[in-house]
Amino acid sequence: MNYRHLTPSMSLLLAFEAAARHESYTHAALELSLTQSAVSRQVQALEQQLGLTLFRREGRQVKLTDVGRLYQREMSEALGRIRSATLQAMAYQSGSGTLRLATLPTFGSKWLLPRLHDFYKSHPGMLVHINSRIDTIDFETSGIDAAIVVGNADLPGLISHRLHTEELMVIMSPQAAKAHDAWPPELIGGQTLLNVVSNSNVWGEWFSHHGLPHRMMRLGPSFELTSHLIQAVRAGIGIGLVPRILVADELANAELIGLDLPFASQRSYYLTYPPRNEMLPSLIAFRTWLLEQI
Repeated sequence: MNYRHLTPSMSLLLAFEAAARHESYTHAALELSLTQSAVSRQVQALEQQLGLTLFRREGRQVKLTDVGRLYQREMSEALGRIRSATLQAMAYQSGSGTLRLATLPTFGSKWLLPRLHDFYKSHPGMLVHINSRIDTIDFETSGIDAAIVVGNADLPGLISHRLHTEELMVIMSPQAAKAHDAWPPELIGGQTLLNVVSNSNVWGEWFSHHGLPHRMMRLGPSFELTSHLIQAVRAGIGIGLVPRILVADELANAELIGLDLPFASQRSYYLTYPPRNEMLPSLIAFRTWLLEQI
């Protein structure tokens, strides 16, 4: 197979990608500091090399064909990876680097960010860009290098490092805690139980763990973010079952009361990323630092 035929020159690919993104030779030419005719010639040369019609000409406008749109999607991702690899190589040479990290919003604000200054002390030339995500990360299209997620097992096709098991704690406001001198598990059933949408079965697991019938549960409002649930507990709306590490400050400051009814869930926190990112200098540095914090 002639691989050279399947590897067009970068100038042709850049012209196509810009023209496809704008669906305009004029705008592509302005972006690339070329003339409109030069962009047109490069796109035509690419079409001839591939034997494909990538654009339809409609008067003075150009529109992507179906195969052109498919090629644009794949080529945009490939060029993005090339740019990322180039930046990482340059960063490696200079001792600096950038990491694009996705993390759960509450974990990021309550656990990661208060510790991140220690990372910067050890790696002053590096930058960690934080993206809050609660949905599944698509590493192919999102531009994310690595993610901190919570789940039941390693994710297929990705490299995962288990950080720690999710230890959950029943929390309530100081005012609510005054209702009883002691809080055995049986008393929890009479309370308004707040939950997070992404882990809606957690109270059922807790009741089963303590041998209590599920009919005792009185489920209350649900929240998308754990941080919102914590605020609702502080406001006295109900009681929550949350990871202990996310309420350490509130417990220390007596803003919340934690009951001595520990429960290890079936989930764990993971640092995860695609295999192609394993040797990124910024990820190596962050991964080493993060695993030392656990």
